[in-house]
Amino acid sequence: MCDDSKHFTALIIYHYTSSSRMQPAESRRSRREGLSANSSQFTLEGRAFRILGGSAHYFRIPKALWKDRLLKMKACGLNTLTTYVPWNLHEPERGLFNFQNHLDLEAYIRLAEEVGLCVILRPGPYICSEWDLGGLPSWLLRDKNMKLRTTYPGFTEAVSSFFDELIPRVAPLQYGRGGPIIAVQVENEYGSYAKDDRYMPFIKEALLSRGIGELLMTSDNREGLKKGGLDGVLKTINFQKPNPKAMEYLEAVQPQQPKLVMEYWSGWFDLWGDLHHVFSAEDMVAVVTEILKQGMSINLYMFHGGTNFGFMSGALAMTPAPRAMVTSYDYDAPLSESGEYTPKYHLLRELFSHYNSEKLPEKPAPEWRKPYDAVVIYQHLPLWDTLEFTEEPFISATPVSMENLPVNNGNGQSYGYTLYETTVTSGGALNSRNNVRDRALVFVDRVYIGVLDYKTVELAVPDGKGERKLSLLVENCGRVNYGTGLDAQHKGLVGDIALNDIPLRDFTIYSLDMKPSFISRLSGDHWKSLPKKPTFPGFFQGRLKVDGYPRDTFLKLPGWGKGVVFINGQNLGRHWSIGPQQTLYLPGPWLHSGMNQVIVFEEQEADGKVQFSKTPDLGMTVDVQ
Repeated sequence: MCDDSKHFTALIIYHYTSSSRMQPAESRRSRREGLSANSSQFTLEGRAFRILGGSAHYFRIPKALWKDRLLKMKACGLNTLTTYVPWNLHEPERGLFNFQNHLDLEAYIRLAEEVGLCVILRPGPYICSEWDLGGLPSWLLRDKNMKLRTTYPGFTEAVSSFFDELIPRVAPLQYGRGGPIIAVQVENEYGSYAKDDRYMPFIKEALLSRGIGELLMTSDNREGLKKGGLDGVLKTINFQKPNPKAMEYLEAVQPQQPKLVMEYWSGWFDLWGDLHHVFSAEDMVAVVTEILKQGMSINLYMFHGGTNFGFMSGALAMTPAPRAMVTSYDYDAPLSESGEYTPKYHLLRELFSHYNSEKLPEKPAPEWRKPYDAVVIYQHLPLWDTLEFTEEPFISATPVSMENLPVNNGNGQSYGYTLYETTVTSGGALNSRNNVRDRALVFVDRVYIGVLDYKTVELAVPDGKGERKLSLLVENCGRVNYGTGLDAQHKGLVGDIALNDIPLRDFTIYSLDMKPSFISRLSGDHWKSLPKKPTFPGFFQGRLKVDGYPRDTFLKLPGWGKGVVFINGQNLGRHWSIGPQQTLYLPGPWLHSGMNQVIVFEEQEADGKVQFSKTPDLGMTVDVQ
């Protein structure tokens, strides 16, 4: 059950038996009294209930490891799981929904109940979470008038369609209908956006009208508290260090109502080219102790961070240019990226043991990790040779952004790289006019000449005879996930580029989103033996031999530059030598006994092997404070 059975009647205890779980949700515990915020403390079934919560996102954890992470959460003394719902994964194309396999949200919620955790669901539609575009699907940006997170009809219609699919899946899992969901969040940190005062009432009604009947909450940092609230919805706060004025404001607007720190930031995220952020265990636990002493409830964000697999990491909005986030979402959380216990975990377990009426469950045994033998790269495929495996190229007089390409059934390209090619008849100054989003490798007749990005907007094109092919391989490094600039997150070439001040025209555009289907098409006899001087960019292939039961490991690429790693078709995420992150987490469940395919897409520099380690290397550390 999702709380301590000691506090309930024998009848309620009976309802939690495994046999009762076999009954339809509607018939189980149909009259249970859910989470209430009508007094200074939360109540559940009419009895005092303190939320001891932790965030762990199903979409950042391989499905085979969900139970391990949730059992470790329960063993730490937590009673509640919180999770976001990433719209952009569940509806990758308009009207095409995916709730299968690692996106089986219902299975994740049921597993939380099986482990004994209540659930607070945070369905968005916007989630932030250092996730590309804050979880919003990029196809929304095909509408040139789009106003995200407002009551603009193009947005509300898309939200309504998504909620029509999502909410009926989770509504039967609410506490009052026999499930573990005790509360649902209305959007996320809207007080920091606040562009439309009709928007939050719209989201609230969208939830209520589709059958959400549990306690509703909003969640804001201290700056957003005054603008993010709703009548009849409990305000909660996010912080790492308590702010007395914010707490005074909460008490003033919600007198005699419980206080919940919805996001107590246990660590912080990392940016490429920066340092790895850490927050000391002692400082973290000191604040958690004080929060509990004041009678408040808490949710640790993150309790277990996991990984931004694929191209899903977001970017931090900064001036003059956004900064891309790394693949790891370790977050310096109590459970590490690979689910290992940390000093924070052990200190929290000791603390939370005093707030549990029964002895905590035993901690699950740690998983073994293995430093596999290095993979020798033996095959190579230049990027130029893979263009035949993409969708048909698009011919356009002017550059077209990724999102507006006529690919993926008219939904545009969401992630990865886009190749723009045209012809030039002279050398001179190539100027991006700051229309590259976010980083372009530039080639003349497929010979590399430099990079265009936010810092470098001009390159010299060497002189040559006749017509020559100019190629720009543009990477979407991650859309901004927080702030007021979400509408402007188009990627690729978002406007003209000029040679000697004359805008270039007549482009052939290839979508290189590197989906599993594309990686699968690379299999076969297309590969060449690795030459002494391979062509860049290119794909590099090797085989990882696994004897016996596959174990977690960490993949490392000394001597490589920047690119993406695929294991058995699974996209582990980006690698980049500038760090801070120097290893990629490779979950054991993604391997199998015998030979495993390893493909590295590399932009500019490669070593002859891929190495492995038992331990992660997330880079040189810096205190988050």
